[in-house]
Amino acid sequence: MKKIVFLTGTRADFGKIKSLISILEKQPEFEVFVFVTGMHLQKEYGYTLIEIERCNFKNLHTFENHTDESTMDLTLAKTIEGLSGYAKEINPDLIVVHGDRVETLAGAIVGSLNNILVAHIEGGELSGTVDELIRHSVSKLSHIHFVSNEEAAKRLKQMGEIKESIFTVGSPDIDIMFSDQLPDLTIAKNYYQLDFNTYAIAMFHPVTTEVDKMEAYAQHFVSALLADHHNYLVVYPNNDLGSRIVLKAYEALKGNPRFRIIPSLRFEYFLTLLKNAQFIIGNSSAGIREAPYYGLPILNIGTRQQNRAVHADIINVDYDERNISEALSIIDSHKVQQSDHDFGQGNSAELFLKSLQKEIFWQINYQKQFRDR
Repeated sequence: MKKIVFLTGTRADFGKIKSLISILEKQPEFEVFVFVTGMHLQKEYGYTLIEIERCNFKNLHTFENHTDESTMDLTLAKTIEGLSGYAKEINPDLIVVHGDRVETLAGAIVGSLNNILVAHIEGGELSGTVDELIRHSVSKLSHIHFVSNEEAAKRLKQMGEIKESIFTVGSPDIDIMFSDQLPDLTIAKNYYQLDFNTYAIAMFHPVTTEVDKMEAYAQHFVSALLADHHNYLVVYPNNDLGSRIVLKAYEALKGNPRFRIIPSLRFEYFLTLLKNAQFIIGNSSAGIREAPYYGLPILNIGTRQQNRAVHADIINVDYDERNISEALSIIDSHKVQQSDHDFGQGNSAELFLKSLQKEIFWQINYQKQFRDR
């Protein structure tokens, strides 16, 4: 029996890997473990460990990686320490990580330095800001790559990764987006006490490489929302450096009847609410990955998603309040153009499982090779 550890540190990455965990748990040849850390254990961000516990996975392990200083380097160090101890305890055959978070980097480091196979979900993509450095670093530390599309696969080959280690499975969240497991809109709205008939979704994350400007950026964003006429479901940012600046700016929205502010949303409930929204505004990857599949108008602000919007019809603006307001003034009349959604067909979990069931998968060399092109 193969032991597989999935690492999750945020509501976003859990939404991506949930279907992968679920399908492996049903297979007798795999024993699945879930290492839960990061934002999931922070009450300020909704304590989303509760949502993971509701999935009734067999083996959950929690580790608090938050520090008083809460800088990314110390979070990385603490996560490495916690995961290293856990890995030595259960002796896994594979560690699965996702995306471009510091927790992801910790997982790749622990695996690669302890001769444990590391599989990276959604490597080879362009993130922008410091996230891109982390994503590519994780790819170089990982032995196996489950990518969203051929473009990402090509990029990994450019980085010297061997083609035998790359599996194109699509983006796992697409599986959930078009499943029959999404709640009804009325149920989702009642669950989060969302009383609006119509609403937009606002998600604004800090940009770590621009943290010295985040106070002004967040103020511009909030001022534009206050000057607008739409109702908004506002979701807390992630816990990257600068998040407290964004949360402080959100204080100006509290008490205003046009705004419902929520620390976190269950992924399936979020998808239902996103699908039925008027549009999405901010700088979340949901505007790049999920929203185009639902045909939503997307207003992307600033640099956080720079280089990631090549497959979607997106209105891009800078951080200036006047430009944000001008874009909002035309958002209702914006006709969404057909986009080239190249992130899979909703069968990522099945393709993931088939890959792991092949004997050749487990024969991938722990000693990585650089393939010259």
